[in-house]
Amino acid sequence: MSDSGVPGSGLAKGLAVTLKTMTRRSTTQQYPDVAPELPPRSRGVIALLAENCTVCMLCARECPDWCIYIDSHKEEVAVPGAARPRQRNVLDRFDIDFSLCMYCGICVEVCPFDALYWSPEFEYAEYDIRNLLHDKDHLGQWMATVPPPPAHDPNGEPSKEETTAARKAAGGPAATPTRARPDAGTEGTGR
Repeated sequence: MSDSGVPGSGLAKGLAVTLKTMTRRSTTQQYPDVAPELPPRSRGVIALLAENCTVCMLCARECPDWCIYIDSHKEEVAVPGAARPRQRNVLDRFDIDFSLCMYCGICVEVCPFDALYWSPEFEYAEYDIRNLLHDKDHLGQWMATVPPPPAHDPNGEPSKEETTAARKAAGGPAATPTRARPDAGTEGTGR
């Protein structure tokens, strides 16, 4: 027996909801014809800025799905005035297999050189799963769709660049200014 005690009252409530819903206008978005409005930080596809990549391999090591494949080689760079030439890593291959990727964003978060970005593009479906392996050229094409970063909050902490520029303008490596705590004058008074 139902909670109200009357047999069939649950069925009547369900039919009432159905009838009420049937009389409303549909709010379905016609997706292929009308593009959806995505939130600003939506995760679509990962874009690569290859010139920022130093082949540190952090993204590939931290990836829980192991869907990032990186190959590189070392090149010697002659530095004028140096005793010996330096070596640097050159990126040969950077592939992401989006058929394995779970879009967790760990690779974007751990990249210390801002080589990986989220793009809101989500329309990259393929008929063949093998085409979901995007190479560095394909990942580089997604950079055009990456939105600019949000504006800095004027009430927030100044950025490192602003702090460094202010120190240089002040005439030296002075200590960074710290904000006074609101309760700094009441310490030790028991308030």
